[in-house]
Amino acid sequence: MEIGNIQIGHDVEVDSTSSLNNVIIGNHVRIAKYCSVYGHKDHLLEIGEFSYIGMFSVLNGYSNKVTIGKYVSIAQNVNMMTDSGPNASSLMQRFYPITKGPIIIEDHVWIGAGVIIMPNVVIGRCSIIAANSFLNCNVKAYSLFGGNPARHIKSLDSIKDYEDKEI
Repeated sequence: MEIGNIQIGHDVEVDSTSSLNNVIIGNHVRIAKYCSVYGHKDHLLEIGEFSYIGMFSVLNGYSNKVTIGKYVSIAQNVNMMTDSGPNASSLMQRFYPITKGPIIIEDHVWIGAGVIIMPNVVIGRCSIIAANSFLNCNVKAYSLFGGNPARHIKSLDSIKDYEDKEI
Protein backbone atom coordinates (compact mmCIF):
# COMPACT_ATOMS: atom_id res chain seq x y z
CA MET A 1 0.00 0.00 0.00
CA GLU A 2 1.37 3.41 -0.99
CA ILE A 3 0.66 6.05 1.61
CA GLY A 4 1.58 9.73 1.38
CA ASN A 5 0.12 13.07 2.47
CA ILE A 6 -2.90 11.57 4.19
CA GLN A 7 -4.94 12.28 7.28
CA ILE A 8 -6.73 9.27 8.74
CA GLY A 9 -9.48 9.37 11.37
CA HIS A 10 -9.94 6.71 14.01
CA ASP A 11 -11.26 3.20 13.40
CA VAL A 12 -10.39 3.31 9.68
CA GLU A 13 -9.69 0.10 7.74
CA VAL A 14 -7.74 0.20 4.48
CA ASP A 15 -6.87 -3.09 2.84
CA SER A 16 -3.13 -3.51 2.35
CA THR A 17 -3.56 -3.92 -1.42
CA SER A 18 -5.06 -0.44 -1.81
CA SER A 19 -3.12 2.72 -2.59
CA LEU A 20 -3.77 6.13 -1.02
CA ASN A 21 -2.23 9.52 -1.68
CA ASN A 22 -3.25 13.11 -0.88
CA VAL A 23 -6.43 12.21 1.04
CA ILE A 24 -8.37 13.06 4.17
CA ILE A 25 -10.26 10.05 5.52
CA GLY A 26 -12.94 10.48 8.19
CA ASN A 27 -13.67 8.19 11.12
CA HIS A 28 -14.98 4.65 10.60
CA VAL A 29 -14.24 4.55 6.85
CA ARG A 30 -13.62 1.21 5.11
CA ILE A 31 -11.61 0.87 1.89
CA ALA A 32 -11.66 -2.60 0.35
CA LYS A 33 -9.08 -4.49 -1.74
CA TYR A 34 -7.24 -3.10 -4.77
CA CYS A 35 -8.57 0.46 -4.61
CA SER A 36 -6.71 3.50 -5.87
CA VAL A 37 -7.72 6.65 -4.00
CA TYR A 38 -5.83 9.85 -4.66
CA GLY A 39 -6.10 13.60 -4.76
CA HIS A 40 -3.49 16.27 -5.35
CA LYS A 41 -1.27 18.07 -2.85
CA ASP A 42 -3.18 21.29 -3.60
CA HIS A 43 -6.67 19.71 -3.20
CA LEU A 44 -6.85 16.62 -1.04
CA LEU A 45 -9.54 14.05 -1.81
CA GLU A 46 -11.97 13.90 1.15
CA ILE A 47 -13.96 10.88 2.37
CA GLY A 48 -16.55 11.52 5.09
CA GLU A 49 -17.09 9.34 8.13
CA PHE A 50 -18.77 5.94 7.98
CA SER A 51 -18.28 5.69 4.19
CA TYR A 52 -17.30 2.55 2.29
CA ILE A 53 -15.25 2.16 -0.92
CA GLY A 54 -15.70 -1.20 -2.68
CA MET A 55 -13.05 -3.42 -4.27
CA PHE A 56 -11.23 -2.34 -7.44
CA SER A 57 -12.58 1.22 -7.30
CA VAL A 58 -10.58 4.18 -8.63
CA LEU A 59 -11.16 7.61 -7.14
CA ASN A 60 -9.07 9.98 -9.26
CA GLY A 61 -8.93 13.42 -7.71
CA TYR A 62 -5.62 14.46 -9.21
CA SER A 63 -6.86 17.16 -11.60
CA ASN A 64 -9.60 18.56 -9.37
CA LYS A 65 -11.26 18.13 -5.99
CA VAL A 66 -13.26 15.01 -5.05
CA THR A 67 -15.46 15.32 -1.96
CA ILE A 68 -17.32 12.28 -0.64
CA GLY A 69 -19.82 12.89 2.15
CA LYS A 70 -20.75 10.85 5.21
CA TYR A 71 -22.39 7.41 5.04
CA VAL A 72 -21.64 7.02 1.32
CA SER A 73 -21.70 3.46 -0.04
CA ILE A 74 -19.56 2.92 -3.13
CA ALA A 75 -19.76 -0.59 -4.61
CA GLN A 76 -16.97 -2.42 -6.46
CA ASN A 77 -15.41 -1.29 -9.75
CA VAL A 78 -16.53 2.33 -9.47
CA ASN A 79 -14.46 4.86 -11.44
CA MET A 80 -14.52 8.56 -10.55
CA MET A 81 -12.44 10.85 -12.70
CA THR A 82 -11.88 14.59 -12.44
CA ASP A 83 -10.39 14.74 -15.92
CA SER A 84 -11.16 12.98 -19.17
CA GLY A 85 -9.94 13.23 -22.73
CA PRO A 86 -7.23 12.17 -25.17
CA ASN A 87 -4.32 13.28 -22.95
CA ALA A 88 -1.63 11.68 -25.14
CA SER A 89 -2.62 13.42 -28.40
CA SER A 90 -2.49 17.19 -28.87
CA LEU A 91 -4.09 16.67 -32.30
CA MET A 92 -7.12 14.90 -30.82
CA GLN A 93 -7.33 17.52 -28.06
CA ARG A 94 -8.07 20.15 -30.71
CA PHE A 95 -11.29 18.30 -31.49
CA TYR A 96 -11.96 16.71 -28.09
CA PRO A 97 -10.49 18.94 -25.37
CA ILE A 98 -9.70 17.48 -21.98
CA THR A 99 -12.54 18.06 -19.53
CA LYS A 100 -11.64 18.82 -15.92
CA GLY A 101 -13.82 19.51 -12.92
CA PRO A 102 -14.71 18.53 -9.36
CA ILE A 103 -16.88 15.67 -8.14
CA ILE A 104 -19.07 16.17 -5.08
CA ILE A 105 -21.00 13.31 -3.49
CA GLU A 106 -23.27 14.39 -0.65
CA ASP A 107 -24.25 12.34 2.41
CA HIS A 108 -26.09 8.97 2.36
CA VAL A 109 -25.51 8.27 -1.35
CA TRP A 110 -25.37 4.73 -2.76
CA ILE A 111 -23.31 4.19 -5.92
CA GLY A 112 -23.81 0.80 -7.58
CA ALA A 113 -21.15 -1.51 -9.01
CA GLY A 114 -19.40 -0.51 -12.22
CA VAL A 115 -20.54 3.12 -12.20
CA ILE A 116 -18.42 5.71 -14.04
CA ILE A 117 -18.61 9.28 -12.73
CA MET A 118 -17.27 12.01 -14.99
CA PRO A 119 -15.89 15.48 -14.09
CA ASN A 120 -18.19 18.32 -12.98
CA VAL A 121 -20.78 16.10 -11.27
CA VAL A 122 -22.65 16.73 -8.02
CA ILE A 123 -24.70 13.89 -6.53
CA GLY A 124 -27.29 15.15 -4.03
CA ARG A 125 -27.90 13.56 -0.66
CA CYS A 126 -29.81 10.28 -0.29
CA SER A 127 -29.54 9.47 -3.99
CA ILE A 128 -28.84 6.19 -5.76
CA ILE A 129 -26.82 5.65 -8.94
CA ALA A 130 -27.76 2.28 -10.45
CA ALA A 131 -25.09 -0.30 -11.30
CA ASN A 132 -23.19 0.08 -14.59
CA SER A 133 -24.35 3.66 -15.12
CA PHE A 134 -22.36 6.37 -16.90
CA LEU A 135 -22.97 9.59 -14.96
CA ASN A 136 -22.07 12.89 -16.63
CA CYS A 137 -24.75 15.16 -15.13
CA ASN A 138 -25.78 16.46 -11.72
CA VAL A 139 -28.20 14.46 -9.59
CA LYS A 140 -30.75 16.22 -7.40
CA ALA A 141 -31.11 15.02 -3.82
CA TYR A 142 -33.47 12.05 -3.26
CA SER A 143 -33.18 10.76 -6.83
CA LEU A 144 -32.57 7.42 -8.52
CA PHE A 145 -30.46 7.70 -11.69
CA GLY A 146 -29.38 4.90 -14.01
CA GLY A 147 -28.35 4.00 -17.53
CA ASN A 148 -25.79 4.97 -20.15
CA PRO A 149 -25.88 7.91 -20.08
CA ALA A 150 -27.55 8.00 -16.66
CA ARG A 151 -30.98 9.62 -16.51
CA HIS A 152 -33.49 10.36 -13.77
CA ILE A 153 -35.58 7.24 -13.12
CA LYS A 154 -37.62 8.32 -10.12
CA SER A 155 -37.70 10.49 -7.02
CA LEU A 156 -36.97 8.98 -3.64
CA ASP A 157 -39.19 11.30 -1.62
CA SER A 158 -40.12 8.49 0.77
CA ILE A 159 -36.52 8.56 2.03
CA LYS A 160 -36.81 12.30 2.63
CA ASP A 161 -40.04 11.83 4.55
CA TYR A 162 -38.46 9.08 6.66
CA GLU A 163 -35.28 11.07 7.20
CA ASP A 164 -37.25 14.09 8.44
CA LYS A 165 -38.92 11.90 11.10
CA GLU A 166 -35.64 10.33 12.23
CA ILE A 167 -33.60 13.52 12.61
